[in-house]
Amino acid sequence: MSKDNNFLKGAAILGMAGVIVKILGAIYRIPISNIIKSEGMGYYQTAYPFYVLLLTLSTAGFPVAIAKLVSEKRALGDFKGAHKVFKVALVGLLIGGILTSVFVFFAAENIVESLGNKNAYYSLIALVPALFFVPIMAAFRGFFQGRQAMTPTALSQISEQLFRVIAGLFFTYYLLDKGIPIAAGGASFGGSVGAMVGALAIALIYLYRRKDILKEVNESIVTEEYGVSKIVKDLLVIAIPITIGSAIAPIMDTIDAALVLKRLQSIGYTELNANDMYGQLKGLAQTLINLPQVFSMALAISLVPAISHSSVRKKKKEVQSIISSGIRVTLLIGLPCAFGLFVLAKPIIRLLYFKNTIETLNSTGEILAVLSFGVIFLTLVQSLTAILQGLGKPLVPVINLFIGAVVKVILTFTLTAIPSINIKGAAISTVIAYGIASILDLISVKVYAEIKLNTKDVFIKPLISALCMAVAAKISHLLLMSIIGDKLATIIAIIIGALVYLVLLLITGSITKEDLSLLPKGDKIGKKLEKIRFMK
Repeated sequence: MSKDNNFLKGAAILGMAGVIVKILGAIYRIPISNIIKSEGMGYYQTAYPFYVLLLTLSTAGFPVAIAKLVSEKRALGDFKGAHKVFKVALVGLLIGGILTSVFVFFAAENIVESLGNKNAYYSLIALVPALFFVPIMAAFRGFFQGRQAMTPTALSQISEQLFRVIAGLFFTYYLLDKGIPIAAGGASFGGSVGAMVGALAIALIYLYRRKDILKEVNESIVTEEYGVSKIVKDLLVIAIPITIGSAIAPIMDTIDAALVLKRLQSIGYTELNANDMYGQLKGLAQTLINLPQVFSMALAISLVPAISHSSVRKKKKEVQSIISSGIRVTLLIGLPCAFGLFVLAKPIIRLLYFKNTIETLNSTGEILAVLSFGVIFLTLVQSLTAILQGLGKPLVPVINLFIGAVVKVILTFTLTAIPSINIKGAAISTVIAYGIASILDLISVKVYAEIKLNTKDVFIKPLISALCMAVAAKISHLLLMSIIGDKLATIIAIIIGALVYLVLLLITGSITKEDLSLLPKGDKIGKKLEKIRFMK
């Protein structure tokens, strides 16, 4: 199997796990949103970005750094050094988890008050155990990803999300009588339970495979000792820029939590009204924007070790092939999701969050329509960042995203204080920020990889297919709504749109036989499609 196919296969494994995780997440988020409404989601989403920020600071760059170093050492036959990287990183991340969890435990009340939403206290304090267990999980995931073994990460993700759903739903229902703020804390605690189970699952997989891992270590062909101080230095050199870059997104969300709430109150909204609108943005609309990122994140995780492995062996054409495939597949995911969410924004919101008021549903639908275009840029930023990290340029996407973040802060501050725009100003600023970052990242990749992308195959074919899909979905919904009702029409329109898109991808040759080979029985499907001349 070629290298670009190998990384795509890894991405496919994580992508399938991601689908399961997101289905479980929908099972979780949608009823949770209908139980605690936009008010409770406002409390939940006020605490969550700060939690993600702390988690990012303590872990974000390390799984990538571990994966990169493990992959490089293995490519050179230094299996002992690869395993030592993991052990050193595990100790470091364990210390980081202890420090961040203790900090939040004692500072939670002051944190939520500074964010202007004191009722979010229970949502934040409930996430303290997760701050301890997620770093442990991150070390194991980075190690297995460096070995290009994506199944352990996939199983860990699924078990984490499954128990998050079960625990979150149980505690939200159980605590509902005690008030919305405490019930929102119950929803948050589901994340902590999931983190515990996910860490346990991947640790058990490691113990199960430990015999084979140690056998490989003993077969290492490199005798030079990879010292602890050198490992720490190499990890930090890679991890710090990535951590800074990864921290920008949660910093942007944390700024949103403080800035949006206060700017809305400055134009006459009460704290409760502002929290409700913020819940519509982050708890309802943005949840749907995050769904396509399952696949782009899976690609990103696979891209770093794949590119690093080829780069260290000086395989320039192999690197360029992987990069081209990565960008193409990212757009095949991002474009249809963005256009589909745009044309069906309000129907989808009405379908999923039916327990909310008509005013909330309409307002959230308008927010989703704006945010939908951000899917294209968000997915591109993830994949392009991974590509630049694999090329050994981790600081470049950090600078690019920082530029976007500065623009976002300025636009959020300005637009959300305009009464006719209000909460949609935060959505507009998010789209523009990631748009700027993705364009700068794409330029950087072309320069550092010295690659000339095939415009027709990578950009034009997916764009045309996605546009036609969106038109088909919209027309289907309009025609069916008066006949079978809004909800059923929305579901059928989504199915029709997906089928139209798949057919157009096959007709235009946007999907190749190599892509299909990643699916179960994909080779047979490809041969049959070729036989009837349905695939180029």
